[in-house]
Amino acid sequence: MCALNLNMRRLVASWRKSPHLRLLQHGRKKYDRDIMHYSKYVMQFVGEQRMLSRNISHATSNQTSIGSKISAMRKLKLVVPIGIGVSLIAFFQWRHFRKYKHTAQGEVIQGPLNDFIVNCYCCLPLRITSRIWGWIANREVPVSLRPGVYQFYAKIFNANLEEVAGDLSGFPTLVDFFVRPLKEETRPIAKDTNMVSPSDGTVLHFGPVTSCRVEQVKGMTYDLRHFLGDIDLQESKEKIIYTEEDNKKYVKSLLKNPMNQLYQITVYLAPGDYHRFHSPTDWEIEFRRHFQGKLLSVNPKIARFLPDLFSLNERVVYIGKWAEGFMAYAAVGATNVGSIKIYCDKELTTNKIIWPKMKRWEDASLECTHISKGQLFGEFRMGSTIVLLFEAPEDFQFCLNVGQTIKVGQALSECIVKSDEKYLSGSL
Repeated sequence: MCALNLNMRRLVASWRKSPHLRLLQHGRKKYDRDIMHYSKYVMQFVGEQRMLSRNISHATSNQTSIGSKISAMRKLKLVVPIGIGVSLIAFFQWRHFRKYKHTAQGEVIQGPLNDFIVNCYCCLPLRITSRIWGWIANREVPVSLRPGVYQFYAKIFNANLEEVAGDLSGFPTLVDFFVRPLKEETRPIAKDTNMVSPSDGTVLHFGPVTSCRVEQVKGMTYDLRHFLGDIDLQESKEKIIYTEEDNKKYVKSLLKNPMNQLYQITVYLAPGDYHRFHSPTDWEIEFRRHFQGKLLSVNPKIARFLPDLFSLNERVVYIGKWAEGFMAYAAVGATNVGSIKIYCDKELTTNKIIWPKMKRWEDASLECTHISKGQLFGEFRMGSTIVLLFEAPEDFQFCLNVGQTIKVGQALSECIVKSDEKYLSGSL
């Protein structure tokens, strides 16, 4: 037993002294050193990656901050000039009103803000949209759909279908429905007056004309010279400045009798109104003057803030004479008005041809065409405005109210103008 233990001890001692064991131990120590060395490098790499991530995050936040600052600066480049521009316009408008606190009778002084609004509104492609609407309104509606379509339109715009002559299915297009004829008994012509309403609609303004600034609605005017077409304006290439005395002389020059007064009435036709218009009195047409102009909306809400609206828009003015002298009957175009048709003027074409830039209007002689009171005169292919300018004695009185709804043939005055009708016999 002792011999066995002794042999085991010798074997273990010889194995410990073996070069293989020494090599294995050396390899293990080297392996441990390598593991520690690589672990150190891994920890260093992880630290560097974390540092890089923090730097990237910090750089990204800085870039975001810089980007937001750049975006804000770009916005400021737009906001600041706009703000400065609006402030300057407001300042000049305030200074203008402060300088011109009191205006001449019937005259409205325009400021920079009004001019800016007018210029912006006039830049809209309203003539193109009007032509598109005219094309759509001229498309034929299927017979089965006509009653429903026209009843829906009448419900929206408060049109009275009980007055329509004929069946709704008899109107092929929307345009035909717009200019629908009415039953004869629905529009009796007043016999106890010389001057009756030319159309259905709403009275925007009426009264005497004492200046070239004529009110289109309360507080807003248009220029009478531009509206009727002054020969001086047609021939001159530069802007002409008229004095108040010049304007009064121009108004007086329209009168046949210097003891008379010039009057005007403006009637707005809404989309639901009867779109045909009639003669307000017995008179004779000498000539027609067609202005191409714009096609701005003549809705009273627009007319309240847009000066010179009627003298800017396309219009047809028929100038002649009635029992008391001068008479001008104007049909003013508007947005979505496809055309203005006058039954005694077959050559008239509106909203079609683009004239040369310097051409302001076009005249055509009608050779003293006689039109009777209440006679059918023309039609609008959508809602628009009628303006009457006529000469009458100074005691002429309207029997109307501003904002009142009137019908064709309704009396404009309760008095009968006594006249020898000298202006209706022969030529001017």
